[in-house]
Amino acid sequence: MTLDTPRPLDTAAPSFAAVAEEQLDDVYGYLLYLTKNWAVAEDLTSETFERALEKWRRFDPRRGTPRAWLLAIARSTALDWFRSEARRRKREERAEATERRNEPDSFGEGFSAELEEALRALSAGEREVVALRIVLDLDGEETARLLGISVTAVSTRLSRALSKLEERMRDHDVVA
Repeated sequence: MTLDTPRPLDTAAPSFAAVAEEQLDDVYGYLLYLTKNWAVAEDLTSETFERALEKWRRFDPRRGTPRAWLLAIARSTALDWFRSEARRRKREERAEATERRNEPDSFGEGFSAELEEALRALSAGEREVVALRIVLDLDGEETARLLGISVTAVSTRLSRALSKLEERMRDHDVVA
């Protein structure tokens, strides 16, 4: 007997419905353990039982228990899902990278190339303080609360950032 040969009908063999009902919790629990996501585990459990129903005629109880057979199908289903998710993430990362390349790498409209360069020279923290305090006109307390730092740290960071910008822009003819 080969794997593709249907097994002879045996009236003593359990029905697929009986096996599915008995093993549902084990299959779901196994898939939940693998995925750590109840919604995904539910979807994969459904897919597992769908695949198992299609293959039920080929199940041979002499080769193993229905539980082991179903868990093997569940494992295969989960591995297929993990591979598919990895491919999806890679596609999304490539699309995101392409979008980032197509976006203009500027801080705002109307900024001179020199100012853009000076802003890039600031640290991310300094740029953030400049954006919050100068561009968005938040006060020191709001900015401190938003960044999770003290008001003094906000003032110090802003002062340093503005000094750096002033120093870099000194050589350029900037109209005030």
